[in-house]
Amino acid sequence: MNESRSSEDNSPVAQLDGKIPAHGTVPFQLTGHRARTLSHEEAEKLAKEQVLVSDFKQLKLEKDAQKNWDLFYKRNSTHFFKDRHWTTREFEELRACREFEHQKLTILEAGCGVGNCLFPLLEEDSDIFAYACDFSPRAVEHVKQNPLYDTQRCKVFQCDLTKYDLLENVPPNSVDVVMLIFVLSAVHPEKMCLVLSNIYNVLKPGKCVLFRDYGLYDHAMLRFKSANKLGENFYVRQDGTRSYFFTDEFLARLFLSVGYEEVINEYVLRETVNKKEGLSVPRVFLQSKFRKPERET
Repeated sequence: MNESRSSEDNSPVAQLDGKIPAHGTVPFQLTGHRARTLSHEEAEKLAKEQVLVSDFKQLKLEKDAQKNWDLFYKRNSTHFFKDRHWTTREFEELRACREFEHQKLTILEAGCGVGNCLFPLLEEDSDIFAYACDFSPRAVEHVKQNPLYDTQRCKVFQCDLTKYDLLENVPPNSVDVVMLIFVLSAVHPEKMCLVLSNIYNVLKPGKCVLFRDYGLYDHAMLRFKSANKLGENFYVRQDGTRSYFFTDEFLARLFLSVGYEEVINEYVLRETVNKKEGLSVPRVFLQSKFRKPERET
């Protein structure tokens, strides 16, 4: 595993006091609008990280972004991320947006990777048709080679959401739910609005984007070295892929500037537990829901 990229959140959780729950206790997570508080040592470490990666290297990272993600999937194939069976549990919108039982839903997974979210959803809900796209051509090929891939139930295509128009593959105002899960953080902050505008065009009025991604002061952020810093809350991994760590305020500004309405925008604070070593590390995610207005102003 890359030293700064962690599996997102399939691990057991502990109470946010640094203690591992005793055997038999029920682990839990905290949600709310309060960001994680840094320890004195963590605050000192971040304060010292003022030197940024050179402009030349940053331009090269932007130019090579697709190549770096393609190489990531070449190295890891379909084995890096676990299947996300928690999606329907965490996002009740996937059930609640139906007006009647067994209503057909059209969803878009923007940034589908190798299908770790897509295929569990299609297995759990037979009344879903899914559009799914990814930046990496190799990831898209992995999806199409999956035995569960069925063109009657999903359409998967390669797409750079900062450049290409989704309307070339998805009809306008046709999608009931968009899932944007651990994707926007990989995009340069200056281009994030382009992604959200692209998604806006295919989403039905009154329907929502379901968002989950890395939050400010997540453990992965604290593990980066000073030589990996690209900008405020923005870092590069050793393999050239990048990661941004969101505040709720910044995320809300992004969505609202495009025309969405905020429904829910909360931090999820949890701890990943390594029972073998008796260690727990703080994870911080942002879980949010933004809606396209019923009537555009």
